[in-house]
Amino acid sequence: MTALVLAMCLLSPVQPIDSTPFAMGVQAWTFNRFTAFEAIAKTAQAGAKNIELFPGQALRPGSEVKVGPEMSDADTAALVEQLKKFGVRAVAFGVTGIPKDVAQARPLFQWAKRLGLIAINTESVDAMDTIEVLVREFDIKVGFHDHPKRADDPSYKMWDPAYVYSILKNRDIRIGSCADTGHWVRSGIKPVDAIKALHGRIVSSHLKDLNAFGPDAHDVPYGTGVSDVPAILDAYKKLNMTGPVSVEYEYDWDTSLPEVASCIGYVRGYFEH
Repeated sequence: MTALVLAMCLLSPVQPIDSTPFAMGVQAWTFNRFTAFEAIAKTAQAGAKNIELFPGQALRPGSEVKVGPEMSDADTAALVEQLKKFGVRAVAFGVTGIPKDVAQARPLFQWAKRLGLIAINTESVDAMDTIEVLVREFDIKVGFHDHPKRADDPSYKMWDPAYVYSILKNRDIRIGSCADTGHWVRSGIKPVDAIKALHGRIVSSHLKDLNAFGPDAHDVPYGTGVSDVPAILDAYKKLNMTGPVSVEYEYDWDTSLPEVASCIGYVRGYFEH
């Protein structure tokens, strides 16, 4: 399948879930014990219509092919067919590194454009100038993701929303935060406070609810933890955020499908009422 034909296959609009105002889906990392083909099927089973792919996931059972821009046209076409089979749209890719060299980074953006992705999520701050060039060239958003505060690495700053805002505030508006609400909670930060600190500069999100504040917290179904998911959803709605917003459930890895479905259902129900 040529790049042109592949692109034409992917021109359908991003699919919100019922009345949700943004592209709600699942981060494939949730199902990292499985292949991308299986993650797509599980995403559909959970009631979601969008998926965020992650680099290095095995494409399908029995295959050594890994998901990413290095995939052949044939393997990318097979990925597209699996998405179409289950009525799921690939909307994002990450968290991935982005090279500082424009020529080296361009294949990632070309591949993302072919798949019709909305956003690429990264922590490659050193490539900011390159990212801005390619965001303008390809009209693809880039979200800067946050992992938790690292006691053994004080040089790691991405956990701090004020720092993230400082590096992107003067950049192209399509460059923003990939707001990982669970990692904020692990860093002791209330997600609504982090969202305020970003002054609206959020282009994507890994939406989590955790059982407690602190580094040892784990994911729980939306509405049962400390993250205040209703306040997060209200904030995203006020920001007119279109997403992608992904359930990234990092607990009960092998059997998390019911919890993921609960999270998807929670968001649907929240906006329907």
